[in-house]
Amino acid sequence: MLKALFLNPPSFEGFDGGAGSRYQAKREIRSFWYPTWLAQPAALVPGSRLIDAPARGLSLDDVLPMAGDYELAVLHTSTPSFGYDVQVAEALKDANPKLLLGFVGAHVAVNPDASLAVSKAIDFVARAEFDFTIKEIAEGRPFEEIDGISYRRSGEIVHNRERAILHDMDQLPFVVDVYKRDLVIEDYFIGYMRHPYVSIYTGRGCKSRCTFCLWPQTIGGHKYRTRSPEHVIEEMRRAKEYFPEVQEFFFDDDTFTDDLKRSEVIAHGMGEIGVPWSCNAKANVPYETLKVLKDNGLRLFVVGYETGNRDILINIKKGVRLDHARQFTENCHKLGITIHGTFVVGLPGESKETIQETIKFAQEMNPHTIQVSLAATYPGTFLHRQAAENGWLREDSSGLVGHSGVQVSALSYPHLSHEEIFEAVAEFYRRFYFRPRKLWEMTSEMFSSADMFKRRCREGAEFFRFLLSRENRGDAAAAQ
Repeated sequence: MLKALFLNPPSFEGFDGGAGSRYQAKREIRSFWYPTWLAQPAALVPGSRLIDAPARGLSLDDVLPMAGDYELAVLHTSTPSFGYDVQVAEALKDANPKLLLGFVGAHVAVNPDASLAVSKAIDFVARAEFDFTIKEIAEGRPFEEIDGISYRRSGEIVHNRERAILHDMDQLPFVVDVYKRDLVIEDYFIGYMRHPYVSIYTGRGCKSRCTFCLWPQTIGGHKYRTRSPEHVIEEMRRAKEYFPEVQEFFFDDDTFTDDLKRSEVIAHGMGEIGVPWSCNAKANVPYETLKVLKDNGLRLFVVGYETGNRDILINIKKGVRLDHARQFTENCHKLGITIHGTFVVGLPGESKETIQETIKFAQEMNPHTIQVSLAATYPGTFLHRQAAENGWLREDSSGLVGHSGVQVSALSYPHLSHEEIFEAVAEFYRRFYFRPRKLWEMTSEMFSSADMFKRRCREGAEFFRFLLSRENRGDAAAAQ
């Protein structure tokens, strides 16, 4: 077995590629998600080590001395961070020329040729669902025998056949063992979650067909493949034993509520464990299921409302009607389920009028907190192909982030410029949060405890800096 390093590469201050951009995300406040996609294969490789450089605050200079200690390095990358990640790979290879180095992630899964062509420091790309692919590489198998990889042979790029999609998800080991061994859970912070929290996946894939969503269209697929409830609950019990300080568990499945009956079974198990939990949900969960989940410890839903315009919902194949979203939200408020609502500006069909319509819709739904993203045209998605075919991609843009690391609008329509789309994000935040009702709600929460007071003061300062940075955005909205 090769001695393996799983690395979430160092980034740079201010990097915010938006949803789908590895794990660090400055967003409106500084946030870090767990590197679960790396932890999963790391759990399959005995003696491996997972290093999450951004969460630990590690620079390239901090990481480079480790290169000589390993025979295999696996780096997770994304479209916004790819250029910088290649620089990290080249530096690691310079420090240890014998290091076998590969990339994983949605960006390289859909662009293996272009990814390998960028740098000879990248020895292989593990495409799609790469857990057991990486395990076989670490076992020292010849590349020719490994499904799901792309690599060079005699100067030519070779693509082996696709790896069969994993259906028995209980074959995957627990990631919390790797979290315990290699991570510091206090490093992981999300503004709408209690701290510290622990995040895992209970399944992969999503039945929805949202045209902009990255993971189902590139790695996870459109079938929701799930671990058994017993397997999930066993891992959660172990997580509570490992991390007694944890304040909340989060199920990061694309749509945990895709399987209502299963979600209820897991909820009952979580109720027995006795720790608050949260998950991603679609705005169509019936009241009966909502009550079961709430009665068994559910605290918060992350809900992708996306837009308040009916035609845009149809354009992006969201599969949720506005009246259903309104009823769902009313039921959540009635039951005391907190909502973090996510919205996207710049989707096909967007106009100045629909942006205003969505802002009013968000005010009407009044989730506790919101996230407003720019529509991102990730390679491998329907939205990317649609934008290219219709000439919506900015010709003056070479990526999804500006030189300062701030997410930019890659889309520009004849009736709505990329500058107008970019500027709508700050307007959206101001008009949602700077309302008397919301200001009172957030202020009241601040005084619920000393810890919450400190937290909201810090977040508030970061949020105001975020708004100011967009007003003085420099290259963020300008051509790259």
